[in-house]
Amino acid sequence: MPSSNTPSDHSANPIDPVSSPSRAVHETPLYYQSLIGLLKPLYRLQVWRRSHKNDNYQQEIDQRFGKQYPPRPVVNADIDKGVIWCHAVSLGETNTVAPLLNMLLANGYQIWLTNTTQTGFARGASRFAEQIAQGQMSHSYVPVDSPAVIETFLTHVQPIAALFVETELWANILTKLSQHRIPSILVNGRLSASSFQSYQKIGAVSASMMKNLSLIIAQDSDSAKRFRQLGASSAQIRVAGSLKWVINASTTDDKAVEDNSIHSKKADLRAEFGIADRPVWVAASTHDGEEAAALSLQQQLLSQATLADTLLVIVPRHPERFDAVAELIQKTGLNMARRSDGDMISADTQVYLADSMGEMMTWYTLANVAFVGGSLVDIGGHNPVEPASVATPVLMGRYTQSCQSVIDKLAEVGALYQPSNDFYCPVESNGADSQMASDDQLKANKKSSRKKTAYNREDAVSIYTQLETWLSNLPLAAQAGQAGEQMTTQQQAVLTRQFTMIEDAIEMSSNQDNL
Repeated sequence: MPSSNTPSDHSANPIDPVSSPSRAVHETPLYYQSLIGLLKPLYRLQVWRRSHKNDNYQQEIDQRFGKQYPPRPVVNADIDKGVIWCHAVSLGETNTVAPLLNMLLANGYQIWLTNTTQTGFARGASRFAEQIAQGQMSHSYVPVDSPAVIETFLTHVQPIAALFVETELWANILTKLSQHRIPSILVNGRLSASSFQSYQKIGAVSASMMKNLSLIIAQDSDSAKRFRQLGASSAQIRVAGSLKWVINASTTDDKAVEDNSIHSKKADLRAEFGIADRPVWVAASTHDGEEAAALSLQQQLLSQATLADTLLVIVPRHPERFDAVAELIQKTGLNMARRSDGDMISADTQVYLADSMGEMMTWYTLANVAFVGGSLVDIGGHNPVEPASVATPVLMGRYTQSCQSVIDKLAEVGALYQPSNDFYCPVESNGADSQMASDDQLKANKKSSRKKTAYNREDAVSIYTQLETWLSNLPLAAQAGQAGEQMTTQQQAVLTRQFTMIEDAIEMSSNQDNL
């Protein structure tokens, strides 16, 4: 993508915070500003260590430190509502906010998207490749939280509003936005108990950030309460539900959800991959340690005569781990086929390594059961709505603080099983034998939920029992999946709610500026 020679070379007028009436600006504490100044060279060294071997290293450095940016989005001749800056830290936040950005684009806004991580940047580039190519959207790494760099960035981008996804907030950025009378909005805001405690340790900085935010759109009442305790006023906060409920698909990837008929699509995909009659489960968005757990479960399944033809599809979260996971599978002695090698799934394939990008919904759609990663290890859990939206029942470990409210709702209808979740209620079965299996499994669930420890043997037994129950009775698994699909459909209104709140905040800010 072409870049402008200097960040300030564009046709828009530079921001002038002095030319309009002043607003209350809550200055960042001096100790924080001094600390950021001291850490800036160290951060540059950290970026070099992490990224200097990457092809886009110079691009990343230039964008993080305000040296060079892509051109601003192209103004739509028919409707031009202005550029909205949206910051999403990594892959998960980018996926979560993508449907909201699509709605903003469809309603006449242009978008400038920033990411922090390499994974998030790659996802942003692929997820919005068409919009970036058409000039509706520009894309860069986030600027460091240095006042001079932020000033350069804002002068170039000229945003009418700034969106921050979930909990990624920077004090100097929010102060600068407040100085320039640019509304700053926390979308899909979530503040876990552990994050709240971390923010409390820097109370003065946290209070300045809360007060400089124009609007906080919280996922749930618990998060809203914690934002208030950090210094936000009740007038700043709205509770709207979680964007994680919104199905995230685009025209350039995730082809599995193009067809509204999920059930016919499942059958078509299974036939396409030659697995029409096999029990299939996917371990998706896995992290180090979770692939080994999944392979252990697969070996247990294969030892049973009735499940000896079960296929496991593994989809690691990060591409840089693909080769390491391939080696791990080979060490188990299980027969592996690999997506990147163009291997076909044969009757002898026991593990399929889906080492590709942009195909997650394909794997979720063809599977009978999905394990969603980042939940057996302390990552916080990745979004279970994607498999639920295509009528695939879900398994997760107990580390799910990033999406617990979503998980609890899916557990209540029997679409998601989690060892430590007391909300779980199995779907009713049409057969006595499968009901007996479900009852036995529920007893194991209740026993394991009494012990709130890290992933252990008890968790492994409970997860295996549920996995075995669903794979041994595919109609029962399908019932659970249908319950998840129905719940997901019911929750889609959250997208419109958050969009409307953003537009209202922008309009209110514009009206105040015109007074």
